[in-house]
Amino acid sequence: MKYANWKVPERGAEIPPALLAAGCTPLLAAILHLRGLSEPEAAREFLRGGAETLTNPLALTGMVDAVQRLSRAVATGEHVAVYGDYDVDGITAACLLADYLRSRGLVCELYIPDRIREGYGLNNAAIDTLAAKGVSLIVTVDCGVTNLEETAYAAQRGVDMIVTDHHECREALPEAEAVVDPKQPDGNGVGTALAGVGVAFKLVCAMDGDAGRMLRRYGDLVAVGTVADVMPLLGENRFITRCGLQKIAEGDCRPGFLALAEEAGVRDKPFTAATVGFSLAPRINAAGRLGEPGLAVQLLEETDLRRARALAAELCDKNRERQSLETAIWHEAVEMLGGERPDAPIVLAAERWHPGVIGIVASRLTDAYSVPAVMICLDGETGKGSCRSTGSFNLFEALSACTDCLEGFGGHAMAAGVTVRRGCVDELRQRLREYYLSHPDRTAPALEADLLVDSPELLSMACVESLDELEPCGNGNPRPLLYMKDVYLDSVQPIGGGKHLRLKLSKFAQTYDGVFFSQTAPTLGARAGQKCDIVFVPQINDFHGRRSVQLVITDLRRAAER
Repeated sequence: MKYANWKVPERGAEIPPALLAAGCTPLLAAILHLRGLSEPEAAREFLRGGAETLTNPLALTGMVDAVQRLSRAVATGEHVAVYGDYDVDGITAACLLADYLRSRGLVCELYIPDRIREGYGLNNAAIDTLAAKGVSLIVTVDCGVTNLEETAYAAQRGVDMIVTDHHECREALPEAEAVVDPKQPDGNGVGTALAGVGVAFKLVCAMDGDAGRMLRRYGDLVAVGTVADVMPLLGENRFITRCGLQKIAEGDCRPGFLALAEEAGVRDKPFTAATVGFSLAPRINAAGRLGEPGLAVQLLEETDLRRARALAAELCDKNRERQSLETAIWHEAVEMLGGERPDAPIVLAAERWHPGVIGIVASRLTDAYSVPAVMICLDGETGKGSCRSTGSFNLFEALSACTDCLEGFGGHAMAAGVTVRRGCVDELRQRLREYYLSHPDRTAPALEADLLVDSPELLSMACVESLDELEPCGNGNPRPLLYMKDVYLDSVQPIGGGKHLRLKLSKFAQTYDGVFFSQTAPTLGARAGQKCDIVFVPQINDFHGRRSVQLVITDLRRAAER
């Protein structure tokens, strides 16, 4: 059992007759009802909402000023730069805006900082580099809203700044020509769910005046960046992402996305938000994690499919290198824990760890041990760390209580970065332990299922197929998790070299195929012939033309344990 805390419904599904009459299957109707969409019109608006969901880009605070300054740059032929971030959101945003500005006749530099040498956000050395090239205007995407000093430095160099971002702001904003961030203190609340690439998209829509044309041109970039940055797939994000994913699925997209999908082996499979999250985004991110974000930029800017395929192969090699580094650090971290199951935050430090990968390992540690994790890469007398939390534990508040043993930190409740002196690592570990144990009101991560399956009808082929109408699924609109109790576990078979399990399950006098990823038989918690409860996502498995319902198991427990 992966989760100690299960929150599951004990009563069967409520299925609104009005939704059935409108053509919904019983399963889809039940899920829509649970999400507050019990009336056919509301359900239709959610499932098939179109261009009417798009907000007016000029309604974003600061957008009018940004458009005026950029329009002046276009009119006078200024040398401009787009300054992004090294993750998928930042890279897609930078490629989108740079492409648009070039299409307007501007000479446009595209600058992505090196994660390892420069770190996140603006830096003065980069501003110097761009100023030396004759850049008179820098437009940031997915960064910049907290770079007050760097913006002031740019002004001293005679370089104007437009900041577009979507991150949390300080009380003071950069003194730029314009600041477009939906979360700024004096904002009007428009666009707060947008990714960095979403804000960049709104800027080009405001410049161009035709949102439909911009969506046809840039929908693939906006969809990939929005999904990769785990933004809510509701409202206009849902519509934009649906359009962008459809462009990629139909091949009407940038050659780089086609080539990457081919190289990842997902080109001929249904293309969903999960495809982006699990197949495309990690490969694009790998370039930034290993200090080569330019490779991802090249891929997304390439117009020739043959050359794009070569770049995609190189990017996949980088991802395999990232996976190898991650695996090595993971094994070392587990060994350092000495087989003990920690009861307080994990704080580990070493010299050899790659700073671009330790955040992923910290996430894996929190998943495996259900406690926060801090992984620190030491270099000389200081170390830089990535921190992840779990459950309801507020990591930012915990680090705030340890500021006297930190050189610096930043982040939010669930993730943060720290700088700590080598001699203070042990103290940080002890202080976080004391803070964690003194806050017993924290909750452990819980597994929450949406619906109790109390009828075989809910798992019919038609019902499971109908869940595709909920796509794109992700943050704010997750793929439904279903719950079945008292299921017979008929057989357990290791697959994938022993990394995963194939299960045979019986319920309602029917047999179901199940697959449980990243699970082994010894740790399953149940044996063949026993009765169990399962939480799962149903999907259609199409194998050699044979279609069947398959249950992708999220967790399993002995029936007697509830």
